[in-house]
Amino acid sequence: MVLAALGLTAVGAVPAAAGQAHPSRGSAPAAGYATAGQEPGKAGQDPGLDSTGECKFGGKNIKSTPWSLQRVLLDELWSEATGEGVTVAVIDTGVDKDNSQVRPALAPGGKDFVGKSNGTTDVNGHGTRVAGIIAARKAKDTGFSGIAPKAKILPLRYTGSEDPEKKGDSSTMVEAIDYAVSKKVDIINISSDTADKKSNPGLQAAVQKAVNAGILVVAAAGNDGANGKLEYTYPASYEGVLAVAASDRNNERAFFSQSGRFVGIAAPGVGMVSTVPNGGQCPADGTSFSAPYVAGVAALMFEKYPTWDAQQIAARMQQTANRPGPTKDAQLGWGVVDPVAALTGDDKPQNQPHADVRQQSRHVTPMSLTVGESDTERTQRISVYVMSAGTVLTLLIGGTAIAARDHRRKRTPEGGSADSTTSTRH
Repeated sequence: MVLAALGLTAVGAVPAAAGQAHPSRGSAPAAGYATAGQEPGKAGQDPGLDSTGECKFGGKNIKSTPWSLQRVLLDELWSEATGEGVTVAVIDTGVDKDNSQVRPALAPGGKDFVGKSNGTTDVNGHGTRVAGIIAARKAKDTGFSGIAPKAKILPLRYTGSEDPEKKGDSSTMVEAIDYAVSKKVDIINISSDTADKKSNPGLQAAVQKAVNAGILVVAAAGNDGANGKLEYTYPASYEGVLAVAASDRNNERAFFSQSGRFVGIAAPGVGMVSTVPNGGQCPADGTSFSAPYVAGVAALMFEKYPTWDAQQIAARMQQTANRPGPTKDAQLGWGVVDPVAALTGDDKPQNQPHADVRQQSRHVTPMSLTVGESDTERTQRISVYVMSAGTVLTLLIGGTAIAARDHRRKRTPEGGSADSTTSTRH
């Protein structure tokens, strides 16, 4: 079974059928595969792209901060954790050691399963992009860095060889997964899926071995979702894997992102700036770049919560995600990952995400009807009665006094005193 990454049928960038795509640079891709460059009409405007909109390896860095990082309070995030002491295995096309932002992140012991390098050669650029989103170091001339800027990357090249006879397949991916398990990494990132969307017993067994070893396996959901159909992709659909869909700037599903019941969470996957071979940066679209965003957040969490297991890390990310509704759906899973929320708040772990009861009660609850009056209503009624009675009594007393005074005046002789007596003699 052939697997997607570069040189095969890929998750890494939006397929050519989706439009907006440009041919990938490096080893020749399989038919129907292409890397996404940028939005239409902007070719050549980005320092990482040439006049045709294709990525330039060894180009310049992009000075501005990518939108996927602008939406995060990075100072607050990195005050909680930076990923230090955490290792992420990137099973991909290799990670180029000549990019200055990526080189310091590379852990020793990388391996090449389709060539003779130690995993630090990347002729296509896919794996270097993935690694950069996770752990690229900060640099003065750019606003881009990895989400976990002190995590380590173990580069494992399972595909993307210079030799067309060594393209890589399920067997080399299985070898890479087994190797990562032997190295006791904390996280495995797989930004690939099977070309025919079918499960493979050997691959499933390898993934299960990693999950059983306590490793968090993060996998891209796939880029064949433009038709809106629910599908299963592998290895993302295997039990215990955190499958990542792509979201856009509005926290909605990117049009290409594969939907399915297996989707666990979503992350930015449109216009994703990252590092490329020989230096420089380029933007690209794809769930391949959503998965490492989640892997980077997980690296931060493994540092902050060293006693939590992989399942608890995944559950916290899903529980604190920005949700479109109270529960999970087939497009964004439990929602779009919120890095700061995942690392702040309650430090008590949970094993599974649960529905948000507060979001379930969005409708207005009508008042309950009662027969008769309540205690409050009775008190108000009596108070009104007392006040009314007091007012009436006051008016009555005042009116009586006035009437008595007028009556006395009528009986008093003109010019006399009311207290004098007179008699008439005949």
